[in-house]
Amino acid sequence: MLLCGVLLFGAGGGTPSAFAAAFPDSSPAAGEVKSFVDGDFGQVAAPAAISKKNTAVTADAVPQIIKAVSPSVVGIIGKYTGDPGSGPDDRYNLTHGSGIIVKADGWIITNAHVIKGLKNAVVVTSDAKSYNITASYLDEVSDLALVRINAKSLKPARFANATDKIQVGEKVIAIGTPISFSLRNSATVGVVSGLNRAVDAAYRLIQSDTAINPGNSGGPLVSMKGEVLGVNSLKYAAVGVENMGFSIPADTVRYIMNQLFQYGEVKRPSLGLELEESWSAIVGLPAQDPLTVTKVVSAEAEKAGIAAGDVLYAIDGHRVASLVDINEWFKGYKPGAAVKLLMQHDGDIVTRKLVLGQGDPLIGGGEAEGDGDAEAHTEE
Repeated sequence: MLLCGVLLFGAGGGTPSAFAAAFPDSSPAAGEVKSFVDGDFGQVAAPAAISKKNTAVTADAVPQIIKAVSPSVVGIIGKYTGDPGSGPDDRYNLTHGSGIIVKADGWIITNAHVIKGLKNAVVVTSDAKSYNITASYLDEVSDLALVRINAKSLKPARFANATDKIQVGEKVIAIGTPISFSLRNSATVGVVSGLNRAVDAAYRLIQSDTAINPGNSGGPLVSMKGEVLGVNSLKYAAVGVENMGFSIPADTVRYIMNQLFQYGEVKRPSLGLELEESWSAIVGLPAQDPLTVTKVVSAEAEKAGIAAGDVLYAIDGHRVASLVDINEWFKGYKPGAAVKLLMQHDGDIVTRKLVLGQGDPLIGGGEAEGDGDAEAHTEE
């Protein structure tokens, strides 16, 4: 049964922190980190009593990867101002999430729903040092945010260059701050369960069975190469639903970060149209049905001769069958770019030339992929 996935944006949807104080965590020695970065995993030496003909046992790389990546993962905690029931003196009414260091001079990527509505937020690094946030830039459409702390010589995480090479079944690690702030830099291991998932998001997500709990949001999903594949953001939570977490892929994270660094906001191209997906696309059938124009919003679209009831097949020769298809394709475009739209108008196949405006991307309706009473939740 297909049910509507309800997104609970804002830090109020998270689990309150049990502790506000930071507890020291052990940090890897510099030599240990360097040996991993250099790819020196080594092997477990065979006991002398065992024949040399026996195959050497390869050391498990997971602990070394966690040691190497953990210094790039932070915890973020503060008072959520969106809850009208919280009193000004309630110092324990806190919420928290996770973040990933992206620049040595204090820039951190996290989820927008972790930061939004958070007052007096504090960032705690893996070596138990606390910092106030000095700047923040949010993009709620992608659920990503950049924050900065006054710190130097931090260890940035390495993001994967080609997330299109991820394979289903590939082992992955999630690192973050689940449930309680005293559990910072907790790690869980699982596998990639699916790719290119359209689940209550403007962009496609990575699905994994790695345990992602409240507080993990903003933390990394890490490959066995020690590279960040995505930012953990969303999960399905209900009786009978187990280990269905979703992460924003590294290529989307990089796209959003570049825009926030350059403009302080994300300047997205817009068709100036309201579009409706086909029934097949909404329920997830493997079809390539076109989208239908329900409303012409911009003067440019009207000038191009586009009208309500027209059907959109392709943009610059690229077939689009869902709203997420368009959002993904538009990562390579800027407002002001000219595109060619293959459309159907009054029964005729036509080509329309359109100059893209600037605005919010197209986001699908309330339908989500899930069985039973599952609901999609953002996880702080």
